[in-house]
Amino acid sequence: MSGLRGQVMDDSESIATIQEAIERGVNLIDAADFYGGGHNELLIAQAIKGRREKVVLSDKFGGLRSPDGGFVGIDGRPAAVKNFLTYTMTRLGVDYVDIYRPARADPQR
Repeated sequence: MSGLRGQVMDDSESIATIQEAIERGVNLIDAADFYGGGHNELLIAQAIKGRREKVVLSDKFGGLRSPDGGFVGIDGRPAAVKNFLTYTMTRLGVDYVDIYRPARADPQR
């Protein structure tokens, strides 16, 4: 929904799709802070507004992307993880994330 895997939906269509999934019983929403440079989390925030208790939020962190979207590495340093989580919760508009995990193992950690 944020351009990582092909054509991008209209934001309103993306939000409506997530909301319909929730209404049909989908309760796990999985994202990553680097999908669309955080755009995916912003869409999810709009979709779950007033529905937070109905979903389990799972989010990945650590993936580093270049300005053109290319994958350039992993950052698993503790300070970076805290920073990633702060921005994720802000974009999602939530006080907590249910499942928070690295996108890949950091070879330096």
